[in-house]
Amino acid sequence: MLKGKTIVLGVTGSIAAYKAVDIASQLTQSGANVDVIMTEAATKFIAPLTFQTITGRPVVTNMFTLSSESEVEHISLATADIIAIAPATANNIAKLASGVADDMLCATVLASKSPILIAPSMNVNMFENSITQGNLSKLKARGFTIVGPVSGRLASGKKGLGRFANATDIVGSICQVLGKNGDLAGKHIVVTAGGTQEPIDPVRCITNRSSGKMGYALAEAARDRGAMVTLITAPTSLAKPVGMEIINICTAREMHQAVRVATSQTDVLIMAAAVADYCPLRELDEKIKKESAGLTLEMERTQDILGSIKGDFIKVGFAAESSNLVENARQKLQQKEIDFIVANDIMASDSGFDADDNRVTIIDRKNNVDSIPLLPKREIADKILDKVAVLLTTKSKSNYS
Repeated sequence: MLKGKTIVLGVTGSIAAYKAVDIASQLTQSGANVDVIMTEAATKFIAPLTFQTITGRPVVTNMFTLSSESEVEHISLATADIIAIAPATANNIAKLASGVADDMLCATVLASKSPILIAPSMNVNMFENSITQGNLSKLKARGFTIVGPVSGRLASGKKGLGRFANATDIVGSICQVLGKNGDLAGKHIVVTAGGTQEPIDPVRCITNRSSGKMGYALAEAARDRGAMVTLITAPTSLAKPVGMEIINICTAREMHQAVRVATSQTDVLIMAAAVADYCPLRELDEKIKKESAGLTLEMERTQDILGSIKGDFIKVGFAAESSNLVENARQKLQQKEIDFIVANDIMASDSGFDADDNRVTIIDRKNNVDSIPLLPKREIADKILDKVAVLLTTKSKSNYS
C-alpha cells in the first residue's frame, strides 16, 4: 500500500513532535518516500536532522527555499499522494481553517489537491474550546481526515482529551485514506481472527495457540484496499486496528452469533479465526481445586460456523494441518462448501501461529492448488485478497448477465 507513495509529513510546534519520528520511521520502512515539513516552532522541540536521518530526505523548514528542480518548494511538495499533519496544534488548525498561508506547511496544504490528514495534539481546554471545534468542523467539511486526539495524560500533567493519537493508528489511517478507491471499494468484508476461549471455571479455559496475526493482517489489507471491514476477534495481544468495525468475542458460541449477524449483509466472509472444536459441557461457578487424583472434563462439539452460515457471499476458510496438508484441506473445502481454503502446515519451524511470516497453500473449488512461499503475513493477506477480488468481479459479471 505505501511502497512508492510520496507522503508529506507536517510537524508543528507541539510537545508531541518527537512522536512524529515514529510515524516517519514506519512510513519509510513501508517503502514510502517521506518529505517532512517542520514549522519554526516544531524545530524548537526536535531537530530537523532527526527526521532527515530517518527518511534519508532533506527536511523543509524555510518558506522560500527552492527544490532541486528550481521549483518553489511548497508547489513541488503539494503533488504528494497525501499530506499528513501530525501533530497539529490548535494554532495550525486555526490557520488551515482560515486559509492563512504564512508558513511552508500551510502554503503547501493550500496549494495541494491531495488528501489531507491531521492528528491534533493539545491541551484539553484548547481542544474542547468552541473555536477549535468550529475550526475542525470546517476542515472536516472540506474533506480533511481527522485522527484523534485520544484521552490520556497531557504535558500539563492533567488528564483529558487532547493526547496525540498512537503513531501506528495514524499510519493505519494514512493507509486507509490512500486505499479508499482500491479494488475492494464499496465491498463489505467480515474477517474473524484469534483463538476462541472456552471457559472451564472462573479462571481457566480451553484455547489454542492462535495469535490472531493472520486475521488482523487480512482485516488491515482489506481496509487498505477500500473495503468496509468488520473484524470479529477473539482475545489477542495485538493492538486493535483503526478504520473498521471491531467486535470482541470470547467463545465459539459468541463468534457464531457475531458472524451470523455480521454476514446478514456482506460480500465476503474470511474465517481466519481458530475456533475451538470442543468446549466443556458446563462451566463451573467456582474454581476447581487441585486434587491428588486426575481430572476428567466432559466435552461437547461446538457448532461448525463456516459450514452452517449460509448466504450469497464469498466464503474463505483456513485449515491448520499437521499432516496431509493438501488432502485434509481439500476435504474441508468440500465439506463446508466454501469458495477456497487457505492451508498452512503448523509443524513448520519458520512459520505458523505466532510467527510474522507464513507459507500457505490455496485450494479452490476447481481444485486449483496455489502454493505461496514464505512471506510476511501481510503479503500473504494481499495474495488472498487478490483471489477474493477476482471472485467478486466474476460474481458481479455473472449477476449482471
